[in-house]
Amino acid sequence: MKSQEVRSKFLSFFKEKKHSIVPSAPMVLKDDPTLMFVNSGMAPFKEYFLGNAKPKNNRIADTQKCLRVSGKHNDLEEVGYDTYHHTLFEMLGNWSFGDYFKKEAIAWAWELLTEVYKIDKDILYVTVFEGSNDGDILSMDQEAFDLWKQFVPEDRILMGNKKDNFWEMGDQGPCGPCSEIHVDIRSTEEKAKVDGKTLINKDHPQVVEIWNLVFMQYNRKANGSLEVLPNKHIDTGMGFERLCMVLQGVQSNYDTDVFTPIIREIETISNKQYLPVGTSRDLSVTNNNLSATNKDLSEQEKINIAIRVISDHVRAVAFSVADGQLPSNTGAGYVIRRILRRAIRYSFTFLEQKEPFIYRLVEVLSQKMGEAFPELKAQKQLIENVIREEEQSFLRTLDQGLVLLNRIVEDETSDVISGEKAFELYDTFGFPIDLTALILREKGLKLDEAGFHAEMKKQKDRSRAASEMSTEDWTILKEDAVQEFVGYDMLETKVKITRYRKVISKKDGAMYQLVFNLTPFYPEGGGQVGDKGYLEDAHGDIVYILDTKKENNVIIHFAKNLPKHLEETFTATVDAKQRYRTECNHTATHLLHQALREILGDHVEQKGSAVHSKYLRFDFSHFSKLTSEELRDVESFVNARIAGKLPLQEKRNIPMEQALEEGAIALFGEKYGDTVRAIRFGQSMELCGGTHVKNTGDIWYFKIVSEGAVAAGIRRIEAITNDAVKDYFEDANKAFTDIKSLLNNPKEPIKALESLQAENADLKKQIESLLKDKAKNIKSDLKAELTEKNGILFLAKKLDLDAAGIKDVCFEMGSQYSNLFLIFGAENDGKALLSCYISKELVSEKGLNAGQIVRELGKYIQGGGGGQPFFATAGGKHPEGIDEALKASENYIK
Repeated sequence: MKSQEVRSKFLSFFKEKKHSIVPSAPMVLKDDPTLMFVNSGMAPFKEYFLGNAKPKNNRIADTQKCLRVSGKHNDLEEVGYDTYHHTLFEMLGNWSFGDYFKKEAIAWAWELLTEVYKIDKDILYVTVFEGSNDGDILSMDQEAFDLWKQFVPEDRILMGNKKDNFWEMGDQGPCGPCSEIHVDIRSTEEKAKVDGKTLINKDHPQVVEIWNLVFMQYNRKANGSLEVLPNKHIDTGMGFERLCMVLQGVQSNYDTDVFTPIIREIETISNKQYLPVGTSRDLSVTNNNLSATNKDLSEQEKINIAIRVISDHVRAVAFSVADGQLPSNTGAGYVIRRILRRAIRYSFTFLEQKEPFIYRLVEVLSQKMGEAFPELKAQKQLIENVIREEEQSFLRTLDQGLVLLNRIVEDETSDVISGEKAFELYDTFGFPIDLTALILREKGLKLDEAGFHAEMKKQKDRSRAASEMSTEDWTILKEDAVQEFVGYDMLETKVKITRYRKVISKKDGAMYQLVFNLTPFYPEGGGQVGDKGYLEDAHGDIVYILDTKKENNVIIHFAKNLPKHLEETFTATVDAKQRYRTECNHTATHLLHQALREILGDHVEQKGSAVHSKYLRFDFSHFSKLTSEELRDVESFVNARIAGKLPLQEKRNIPMEQALEEGAIALFGEKYGDTVRAIRFGQSMELCGGTHVKNTGDIWYFKIVSEGAVAAGIRRIEAITNDAVKDYFEDANKAFTDIKSLLNNPKEPIKALESLQAENADLKKQIESLLKDKAKNIKSDLKAELTEKNGILFLAKKLDLDAAGIKDVCFEMGSQYSNLFLIFGAENDGKALLSCYISKELVSEKGLNAGQIVRELGKYIQGGGGGQPFFATAGGKHPEGIDEALKASENYIK
């Protein structure tokens, strides 16, 4: 069920129950000094609960955007590390102001979940308030318990304490017992091992609360006492994202279609892959071990966390800005800035994003949620501008400073970072000292601020590295005020050298730069590579031109050596083959530009290009990855123009206004004079100074080889034409022939491959089954090898199993002992593996941590890893170190 339908069904259900459906209130509160933001669905209705105003209808339902990042309800640090907390979330709610109470609220909740949403009754649990005598003498909510018995077996109705089942909006105000509905979406195998009721309110990522029914019947007074409200109210809140997770059959809120469009866009931009829950060890990272540092996480876990952080935080910031709260240094604005900067830090550190890109996600967000929340569409441009500006500002401070700071922290053995190192960050990278102190504080470290200020006093001018390039003065051979480019019309002409100079660089060594009175060599510009070729004098001596560039409006030719007879007349000849191939690619970029605008829309603009003899690269503005169908359409469009044999129509030195009136496209950021050169092929017309084929038929064929993101809102297509395409097809045909040969030349190679894949899959299953049997046999032998040391059953051993087999052995043995410490090593495909299992009782009693241990032992196998405190793995490239690592593991129990 799509998220839009989930939301719609909720509102329709309560509309049928005579509720008024109201729009979400603004998330930023202006008239409530106790809250910066709406943090629950009931916050906009506080005046009704308090009796300060009366609603038009005593029954209301809505979906309310909420933000929990400050005060009592602060989920910020959990976000990203688990799969079900958010900063911004939607709360589906129904309210009764002195109208219906527990009977209707409970019955309707059960009807909606089980009959409308069709959630399996057997995976639902409910909790009721057990009562308290901690100053508030409150009895058990027997009424709710009896009502629930009509729908739920008693063994799935659980008692909840005051913390979980008595809801209060703050230190004062309306409150009351509540009844939570929890859902268990674990696999059948997991349910068989652990009863779901033991996981309620235990922060298990697949056993979560989805709906809270609050029975408002008390008022918390300033002195802490409770008084009975004159009217009883209903306040419910159901987590929209969690509900979508259940209804869409996924294991994480982030795997629902609420987040996947944003996540896909982040993947496309960052070129990093997000692995949904169940495909990586990501599930092991929950807010149960938030104290673990990022060092304990695998690289994929870090990427997953970062993508979750960004996809969550962009929603919070976007909605805040739409509601009028801009990032600032104080109050609510500071909270929004902190959320956004947290997202930027994660994108910078774990997704390696050095340019602003989070603002680009606003387009996807507005498309996804703009119908339900029209303010997103109305304020989209403002939101994008605000986020982009914040990204640019903060990235300037983070650029290299954060990387270096992390390195300093990793290398530091003390919990105090020296002021000298912090000063280096400040002096070299402009990294603010307050930001350094903040990050260190988050890592549990301290800053030697006195040392920092001491270094500030000793600051001296730093010497600059010697220039990497030395350039000699020009030697003038002939005063020539005008240099003429004749390369549009000829590839060979007589020239004279008017000046030259020597340049020495560390990269290229000694080179000579030559200037001619006229030249057929096209200088690098407009994305097109500079021409190559040679000079030949009357004596037959040749000097090769390796590159051509333009500097201060002078065309410069690069050569490794000087001609012997500098003042003679030379024949300058352009490499015709390279020029021709380059021209094919350049003309193809024009046709490609036209194709993209025709197929994707007029919003497409060229943002850069690189035209070489072997390939072309074209950058353009577009908000999303091109689909396979769109790429095929683009290729077909271009090739149709090639097949059409469109002639080059060139207009040189025409007024800029005239060219634009005739439909020529001018590229943003390019510098144009009063007169320009316009190039037309059919309906494609652009201002361009580059060289082109005389007819599109010369291109022969156009083939896209890649498409991807390069920056915020910028896509890139790389393609080939002409001879490169011929080579491409020849290579593809050879590969196809080789594949057929390997398959014994079947008549239907695709079916042969499918059959081979199926056979391979069956063999893998057989191998997995054999490995499991092998693991079971090994387990009994390993029990006999356990030794007791200091009350710990210990075993360090090298096994002939894969990672999955070792994990099975660990957990099977762990289910039988409560004081087990296992270290297993293995070598697979030339790689080393270490696995550490520690009974949870030992983790809490002895302070042992499997993640920390394998990370330290990983040094012996030249690798690293991490995981949970009770189970972790490390991989490395040095299998010879396994024995040493196993031996060193004994030190942890001595």
